[in-house]
Amino acid sequence: MTIGVWVLGNQLWHNQAALVSCEGKAASVLFIEAQTFAAERPYHKQKLVLVWSAMRHFADELKTAGWAVTYAIAPDTETALRDWVKAEGITELRLMEATDHSFTAWLQGLDLPCKLTILDNNLFLWLAKDFNAWADKRKSLLMESFYREGRQRFDLLMTGDQPLGGQWNFDKDNRKPPKGKLNTPTPHWFEPDATTQAVIDRVEKLEISTFGEATPFRWAVTREQALQVLDGFIAERLKTFGPYQDAMVTGEDTMWHALLSPYLNLGLLHPLEVVERAEAALAEHDLPLNSVEGFIRQVMGWREYMRGLYLHFDADYGDRNWFDHRQPLPKFFGTGETEMNCLHQAIDQIKRTGYAHHIQRLMILSNFSLIAGFVPQEVKDWFHAVFIDAYDWVMQTNVIGMGLFADGGLLASKPYASSANYVNKMSDYCKGCRYNPKQRTGEDACPFNYFYWDFLHRHRDKLKAQGRMSFILKNLDRMDSEELEAIHQQAQDWHKAHP
Repeated sequence: MTIGVWVLGNQLWHNQAALVSCEGKAASVLFIEAQTFAAERPYHKQKLVLVWSAMRHFADELKTAGWAVTYAIAPDTETALRDWVKAEGITELRLMEATDHSFTAWLQGLDLPCKLTILDNNLFLWLAKDFNAWADKRKSLLMESFYREGRQRFDLLMTGDQPLGGQWNFDKDNRKPPKGKLNTPTPHWFEPDATTQAVIDRVEKLEISTFGEATPFRWAVTREQALQVLDGFIAERLKTFGPYQDAMVTGEDTMWHALLSPYLNLGLLHPLEVVERAEAALAEHDLPLNSVEGFIRQVMGWREYMRGLYLHFDADYGDRNWFDHRQPLPKFFGTGETEMNCLHQAIDQIKRTGYAHHIQRLMILSNFSLIAGFVPQEVKDWFHAVFIDAYDWVMQTNVIGMGLFADGGLLASKPYASSANYVNKMSDYCKGCRYNPKQRTGEDACPFNYFYWDFLHRHRDKLKAQGRMSFILKNLDRMDSEELEAIHQQAQDWHKAHP
């Protein structure tokens, strides 16, 4: 019997389930760097560089540790897999669960000449079966309830059975607008080594559609480097992460954000070690509880919740379009060339780095896509393509559910829709924009304003069923029909001018 382990590009951990299952047994290990993956969508060039370079480095680490490794650079995934199974005489293929509906369906549709064993994915805090057990016994799947149960389950920031500090959530302390001079820390970046440079050269030569710029590439590509980023975050960024985690500032790509999501999503870091390091730093460095709690909530709360819901919901969840939005995504989402400074800043940053923090994603990119009525699937596919930390399990629930409310409220309790007022409060983007954030109509009116009110007006019947929207909808009653018509017409004119 010859055991084979196929290590996927986002499972790069020595203790991942498929590798661990073979300890003490002779096993062959396969990596496939396939152009079919790169051609699935117009991925950011730096996403391709990150995944392939991290795969090559991890494969070398396994070889050094004594594993028999095959690293296939191939045009086609299935052909490379079948050739390896045949060449190595594999009788059992072991693979850790991929957390990807389309990949799982494709894999199960293969008629392989060997036994296929799928193991539970241990790169998350919650196993899928445990999340489903939690979800199946509840009428509503609120993140806050899940987060509290997670805190108790893993004994994080707890005093007995009570939350440290007397409350579970310090979110109200973490919404500080960016005022005055901000002394932000320099991100922990890396120069590409020979392996990464070879991947950069390969990506630059690909004759497929891609997004963004491949260089300068400065992301970590090994576990050792990712641990350095974690160390730097704990030492230099976590203290001030909380208050300014929602702030957006021109020229500040990273603020105090951790920049750990690409490494968590690749498997270079494990979420348990990350949150335990943050908890330990609370006492060791006398850090503010609101910063540490806010960070832990993102990793062990939101991240685990998104992945759990992705597997809990039906596979067609990503096809939902509750508002029946039909507007195509405008071309400037590919170029960043728009007079709306907030969108220009966010898209330009993504083109350069493959990264934007959660409020840029939610309250700039998703918010505008929601109120302007873009097709949810086009928005989801764009997010999946352009972000360096994006995977199907990340983007379906985050974009379809949280960002666009296209699931009709299965995930969020209300749409995250806002006018220019929020952008103006939490960023300096409006100061460098030709539009006026206080005007609803007219040549200088910010599109966020007329799209916001048009969105509320168009979908009033659906929105009034969402209890948290009733107060906001009352503001529509204060607007006369002539202004609402002018707002609607200006929104229609914008779409005509932005194909």
